[in-house]
Amino acid sequence: MSLQKRPTIEEVETYVWGFVVVMVTLILCFIVVALLYSVTFVTQPIKSMAPIDMAYTKMLNDIVLLIVGGIGGVIGKKGVGSALNAIQGTPTPPPSPTPTPAPVPVPQSTWSPVGSAPNWLNFKNPDLDESWTPPPPPTTPPDHLEPDHEREELAKARKEAE
Repeated sequence: MSLQKRPTIEEVETYVWGFVVVMVTLILCFIVVALLYSVTFVTQPIKSMAPIDMAYTKMLNDIVLLIVGGIGGVIGKKGVGSALNAIQGTPTPPPSPTPTPAPVPVPQSTWSPVGSAPNWLNFKNPDLDESWTPPPPPTTPPDHLEPDHEREELAKARKEAE
């Protein structure tokens, strides 16, 4: 009879963490494949995307951003510590409570609306030229239009071709 060693809490957490990361990554891959298929192989209007596909793409974009952020957070928080402990074989010490620093009050004299005064990098947006007015519209006929006699000749040639 062989007795199997029960996994420790850290090992169980690592297994759960790995499972979550793999599942979220698979979901992300499925969404990317579905998005690429729907945009690539489905017929779209000539000059724009179909409205339903545009909404679908926007929704999938938001989901992908959320999942990528979640993967980054999960991997960054748990993965580094778990991998380091698994390599070194040392248990993780409990986090020590750190006092939260008091918020630093901002003096009212340094605050100003955006663009009205230099910021902390001493950069000031350039002043806008409010006196600019657009030029008058052109008075000559457009260059792309043909003269009337050329139009008449074209119309006669079309009638003769019929």
